[in-house]
Amino acid sequence: MYGYDVETKVLSSQGVSKNSPLPKTARQVLSHAKVMLTVFLDSEGVVHYEFPPQGRTVDKEYYLEVMQRLREAVRKKRPDAWRENRWMLQHDNAPWHSSFLVRVFLAKHATTVLPQTPYSPADFFLFPKLK
Repeated sequence: MYGYDVETKVLSSQGVSKNSPLPKTARQVLSHAKVMLTVFLDSEGVVHYEFPPQGRTVDKEYYLEVMQRLREAVRKKRPDAWRENRWMLQHDNAPWHSSFLVRVFLAKHATTVLPQTPYSPADFFLFPKLK
């Protein structure tokens, strides 16, 4: 996700006299700060989301921590699915998702993982390209 610094209507409608130079306005540009969002959802809505700490590298160790927090969120927010072990996980083929460490953790906890083909529509529905 990128943050934008957008000129407001108030700034763009700023009045000036005939002899005054036009005010300088900022153009809409990508900010220098990038923010990553990790989100898990189901047919009922968002189950868990989080932003990695600033400067934290997303790797298999970090993703394992996310999986632990996700399991707790499913337990609290979807108690029936948790009790009956009928919740499933589908993530893409990023290296940290398919790492041995994460696969062992998910197998140990009998978490069903659905495979995802490359360029799946699931990659695009959450954040569609805006016109």
